[in-house]
Amino acid sequence: MRTAFDRVLAVLAPLGPVEVLAERSRIALPARMSFAAFTPRRHWLGGHLVLARKADHPLFRKVEVYSAHHVLHAFRLTTPSDVDNAFAALLVEAYGVGRQEHVRR
Repeated sequence: MRTAFDRVLAVLAPLGPVEVLAERSRIALPARMSFAAFTPRRHWLGGHLVLARKADHPLFRKVEVYSAHHVLHAFRLTTPSDVDNAFAALLVEAYGVGRQEHVRR
């Protein structure tokens, strides 16, 4: 699962600084606010992205609306190839939400 997480970081690296906060039960990725979190397991990597809208992707297991501009999308990665181009685009979008670019417009 480390390879899948490394793929996530590789997608985000060109965007700017990405802080990785390793906590007891999860790994959080904050910018100005947390935009993604991951929970490592032996055979999969659970997590969520925060987007400013509802989005669709086959990996999304649950979508929860917290406010008009904060929608949590829960997912489960089982291989590095799960981080496909569509998921990578959503990671980039989530990074923008973490930087609060959606409220600065």
